[in-house]
Amino acid sequence: MEKLTNKEEEIMQVIWQLKKVFVNDILDEMPEPKPHYNTLSTIVRLLEEKGFLAHKSYGKSHQYYPTISLEAYRGVFVKDSIKKYFGNSVSNLVNYFVKEEELSQTEIDELMKIIENNQKK
Repeated sequence: MEKLTNKEEEIMQVIWQLKKVFVNDILDEMPEPKPHYNTLSTIVRLLEEKGFLAHKSYGKSHQYYPTISLEAYRGVFVKDSIKKYFGNSVSNLVNYFVKEEELSQTEIDELMKIIENNQKK
């Protein structure tokens, strides 16, 4: 799966949230400064070409919907980030968050519970 650009990710976040959209729906949700309609439409068509979207036609209008879930994309992105930035080690990732992000004791306890629950499975 191809990594999306920041703008493509921003657009996909809107589409994942709304499920089915017309370009105007995406435009309504975009922060200021909003892209021009034609620019947004071009990016949406590129996302469709990349396999992230499909559409249903209503006359000259197209309603777009995601073909790749947020969870599937997130999985690829997280695995790639762990590989690139943490030596392909989840331990290094957790260590980074514990040290650099100053996790609270509550957050550390929650992580420990997640680990313990997954070890039992």
